[in-house]
Amino acid sequence: MRSAAPSRSPRAEPPLAALRLLLLLLLLSAGNCQLQTSCGIQKCTTDFVSFTSHLNAALEDFDLEFCKALRTYSVCTYRNSKVCRGNLVYHSAVLGIGDLMTQRNCTKDGPTSSTNPEMTHDPCNYSGHTEAREHHGGEKTPRPTYLFCGLFGDPHLRTFKDHFQTCKVEGAWPLVDNNYLSVQVTNVPVVPGSSATATNKITIIFKSYQDCTDQKVYQAMTDDLPAAFVDGTTSGGDGNTRSLHIVEKVSGKYIEIHARYIGTTVYIRQLGHYLTLAIRMPQELVMAYEESQDLQLCVNGCPSSELIDQSGHLPLPVMGKLLPWGAVAHPRSGYTLEAATMKCHEKMLVKDIYFYSCVFDLLTTGDANFTTAAHSALQDVEALHPSKEHWHIFPRSGSGSVGRDSKFFVSLGLLCLTVVVCL
Repeated sequence: MRSAAPSRSPRAEPPLAALRLLLLLLLLSAGNCQLQTSCGIQKCTTDFVSFTSHLNAALEDFDLEFCKALRTYSVCTYRNSKVCRGNLVYHSAVLGIGDLMTQRNCTKDGPTSSTNPEMTHDPCNYSGHTEAREHHGGEKTPRPTYLFCGLFGDPHLRTFKDHFQTCKVEGAWPLVDNNYLSVQVTNVPVVPGSSATATNKITIIFKSYQDCTDQKVYQAMTDDLPAAFVDGTTSGGDGNTRSLHIVEKVSGKYIEIHARYIGTTVYIRQLGHYLTLAIRMPQELVMAYEESQDLQLCVNGCPSSELIDQSGHLPLPVMGKLLPWGAVAHPRSGYTLEAATMKCHEKMLVKDIYFYSCVFDLLTTGDANFTTAAHSALQDVEALHPSKEHWHIFPRSGSGSVGRDSKFFVSLGLLCLTVVVCL
């Protein structure tokens, strides 16, 4: 679905790493420049870095905050125009600001960031109040750590700890249940004779928080993916702050929920007859729960009695005896192992656990929508997961090495002898 309505991804944004390198060079140049000691360009640049260093390009309000910071940077350089006349670093900064404002389509007139970032903050912006705690305490604190969890397919779960599981979990199960947010999914059997299920209902409760939002409930079901909360509103709290709001990306098929006050983003999609979910949330909030709330699939994974995979290996439901690679077998789904592998390879070139989950789902259901679900789930990882080096998870072979070849399943002898899912 992403091709129809591309979502913002950190990799699709302007090269922030290059921008910060440029700013670092400006800072170094400003520190070494002896032309005008009264020129304040270094302070302007330092403030700009302070305003933008915490921004996340995957979040919906990135453009707004980045443009505000650029306007503030521009105002600061204008105030120093006389004392910085002849300063090459100053003139480089002015040109750079103009280029960035053009790239981001920022208007020259509009709101600016606080002129004293160390003294003010937005209480309904999680990034803002973490910065405020740092300045108030007088010591530099680590930036917030963000975690990712996703659920898709038959269903496949990626926990906040980056553990990957395939589970039965039929019925209603909590994915997240902490002091700020509750997420519950309902799963139903996909095909007769199989333990595999898929999600047909998602309920999310955003708990009331200070003056940022009242409690809001969002509910999605198969063929009913609304762009509003159950009370008919599309945002929580003051509409001007946009501390909690829903963005419809593809009508009836894909929505995003942005909760700025808790630094959380949720993606929900409908692909075929079933739903997928991806969530990014700060670690300190993920772990803010009582002992009675420990049944959370995103936190602790599925109970062992609900697991379908075997120590990280997905057993493939191919009917008949164990077959050599390339031999023809006809599972109830209508896909052979080779045909399912080729179908999944059309969308996923890297043979990671998302690829193998796609193969498993095709052999189990015969529903090609699960191919799109696996591909979209990986795209959600790339948009929301904070660590690029952890995007891909590769299945483990019996010797502990990484399996990257489709023959990996056959070589381990994990083809099931019946059409039902192996347990």
